[in-house]
Amino acid sequence: MAHVFAFWESRSFYDSFMARSHDRLAAAQHGTYTDLRVTLFDHRFDVKTGFEPRFTDADVVRVAHTRVREGRVDHFALMQEKVWNPAMAGSPGMIRGLFGEAPGREFLVLSMWHAAAEHGKYRQERVERLSLRAQIQADVEALTGDVVDLEPSWTV
Repeated sequence: MAHVFAFWESRSFYDSFMARSHDRLAAAQHGTYTDLRVTLFDHRFDVKTGFEPRFTDADVVRVAHTRVREGRVDHFALMQEKVWNPAMAGSPGMIRGLFGEAPGREFLVLSMWHAAAEHGKYRQERVERLSLRAQIQADVEALTGDVVDLEPSWTV
């Protein structure tokens, strides 16, 4: 499995790429992958510090993709900002991240870490307690995620 993250300076640049270049590049990659899924998330707020799409100082990215229950979006976003973000920001080894939103009550939390071991310490010590405090069971309809080891040669 591969995760590909692309960051666009603006929606107009993204739209221009889709109109001018996407189909040609996609045709050249035909047959090189199966089960592709693409979702465009709008940046809602940063996790820890001002997000930069720079991966040279990170070894691991944690991606959490969430579908939130009807009527719980505002609470979910507030808990991300007031409960989860401060906990991640205070964890040694956490560099920066972002909280993004897509249509259909979908959210993405992308957090960058110096090492998998640092992310592992955060998970072991805090996730259960934070989940209860944030009332995650009431908010979340579906949650998938992955810890991604970054491959420096793939960074462009």
